[in-house]
Amino acid sequence: MHIGDFPLFGVSLDQAGLASTMRASGIGKGVIFSPDNAETLRIVDSAPDVYGMVWVNPRQPGYVEDAARYLDHPKFLGVKLHPLMDGYLPADPAIHPIMRLLGDRGLSVLIHSGHPIFSLPWSIEELAVAFPEIKIIMGHMGHSNVVYINASIDIALRRPNVYLETSGMPMHTKIREAVERVGPDRVLYGSDAPFHHPDVEMLKVRLSGLSDDLVERVLRTNAEQLFGVACC
Repeated sequence: MHIGDFPLFGVSLDQAGLASTMRASGIGKGVIFSPDNAETLRIVDSAPDVYGMVWVNPRQPGYVEDAARYLDHPKFLGVKLHPLMDGYLPADPAIHPIMRLLGDRGLSVLIHSGHPIFSLPWSIEELAVAFPEIKIIMGHMGHSNVVYINASIDIALRRPNVYLETSGMPMHTKIREAVERVGPDRVLYGSDAPFHHPDVEMLKVRLSGLSDDLVERVLRTNAEQLFGVACC
């Protein structure tokens, strides 16, 4: 979930809204991120059921050292990259220092995918090839273009360190396809709140045609195992 104000989209999410959203949608634990890492830290320190990912922009001086300080906190579970918003390619060598840091710490990275030119699935695959030891979560699994969605599933099939996250991807049938082709442990639910409603994103998983036990894996168990945080 994103924390902050997003006037272009007409949405926002602060700590009170986060708590309300989680309560209304029955979310036991959540992961948040924001370009303002200090705000993420403030919230995860005060909300026992909320964890964070460090927003990393490789175009900022000293970004690796800044990220390392946040990653020292036990409630930061990895790194969030948004190449589209921050204007770089996922395979840019400027990313490599933070990837090496994640490898040293055994942490994962979540990367926005699905929009040219900065977040196409094939660029993320280049990063996955360069760092096969790091678990890379392809956010939105290609987003709203079926070419990118299919490519994301194909890439995850080829690269065992690539995970697919379901938020914002409109085709519920592709969630089942991803689980059947990639495997039951590398597809996981995300809400992308406040840009999408958690209940809508959950309904997509439930209507995907998966069995009840696989729905539970996508909605809860896979994230628990990936992040090492038990939910409820």
